[in-house]
Amino acid sequence: MIDTILFDLDGTIIDTNELIITSFMHVLEKHSLKPLTREQIIPKMGATLEQQLQHFSGMGDITALMATYRSYNDEHHDAMVRLFPGVEEVVKQLHAKGIRLGVVTTKNKPGTIRVLEMFDLQKYMGAVVTLNDVDHPKPHAEPVLKAVEKIGSEPSRTLMVGDSPMDILSAKAAGVQSAGVAWSLKGEDVLTEYKPDYMLQDIRDLYMLLEQE
Repeated sequence: MIDTILFDLDGTIIDTNELIITSFMHVLEKHSLKPLTREQIIPKMGATLEQQLQHFSGMGDITALMATYRSYNDEHHDAMVRLFPGVEEVVKQLHAKGIRLGVVTTKNKPGTIRVLEMFDLQKYMGAVVTLNDVDHPKPHAEPVLKAVEKIGSEPSRTLMVGDSPMDILSAKAAGVQSAGVAWSLKGEDVLTEYKPDYMLQDIRDLYMLLEQE
């Protein structure tokens, strides 16, 4: 029986897609690097910022690129970020039903807390595990297991919901169930290749999933 649900953040419950894509494009342009299309950027979303910038730039030292990314991202954040449809309702309802909730993300701690507070979601989360809280980010098992431990649940009773193969792989490594989201920019077909236990067409599908359990 599932009594704990962990959510990825960007691209899963928070729609930061356009902000992230335009931030990368800005970095490449400002530093006179080879421009990339949306289609080239999207497959790498879900990894850490450092990993993504190293991949996109081909550079080893990406200190300046990270500073540019964060400056642009911070400036445009509040105007470009929104909740995906149904998220506020579902989080409130699940919390009211006694389901334990958490966030597991490759985003840094300050950015994570900022967006959770912006939408008044942090109060529902029994665990918030970010890039700064682990030695090994997703797809390693550590972030998911850390959240499970902090909440006081068990892997066998936990579901990890995410928009990236990283989320599914991390869930599998941790021994928890996994759910992909069909609204992922990567596409449902890509996530299906990683064999999640469930595929959510709408976040409200979690109600039915829990009833089945």
